Amino acid sequence: MNNPFHFYTQADLVYLLGKKARNPQELKEGLETVPAFSVYYHTHRFLQQHHYLSPEPPNDFAYWLTSILNLRELGEAMAAVDIVRWKSMDNLRKEFIRILDDYLSKGKYAISAPEGSEFHFMNCKVFVLPTHCVAHNLNEFLEAISQVSVRSLYFHVFEARMRLESEENDFTAWFKGIGEEQLARDISRLDPYTMTLEGLRERIVKEVSRYARVA
Repeated sequence: MNNPFHFYTQADLVYLLGKKARNPQELKEGLETVPAFSVYYHTHRFLQQHHYLSPEPPNDFAYWLTSILNLRELGEAMAAVDIVRWKSMDNLRKEFIRILDDYLSKGKYAISAPEGSEFHFMNCKVFVLPTHCVAHNLNEFLEAISQVSVRSLYFHVFEARMRLESEENDFTAWFKGIGEEQLARDISRLDPYTMTLEGLRERIVKEVSRYARVA
């Protein structure tokens, strides 16, 4: 097979942007100017940092509005944003801004966070690193995916959506490329946002095992 799958992993460098918000107005202003990867970090970091828990909590914006400012209605609206729908972080950003705009335009109750409890915008620089795992067929894929770290799974499933601005992850793209169209469809039906990364690994192994040929 001339189209092997190379497994990669990632290392993240998280840093402060030097921008903070004390209230919903400043949160909106910050969202309008921060890099797209900051939006990505604040909506996806839990999936990677707490991969053993499921389901995931609300995004950082919703958590801060609800838990720090006690603006439950606004926090719930921000938490209800389905990040799976959005292929582009800029479009996801616009949805958060729309919700904040709607809230602010109605003159609803707003409060500023006490000193030390402001929302600090973070950014994340991703370093992509190769692993030793390469798959030339489904059997080798099964062996490799059982060995790679959850960071590798995260990179090929979640990071791929932002990188490709597509609903397709790296695994489904490769399965299509080697003629395993039905397997690609089966994998694409999995919702990685509703399970832990280890649970996702188990489901992928189960699906691929149905198509792998015994040597």
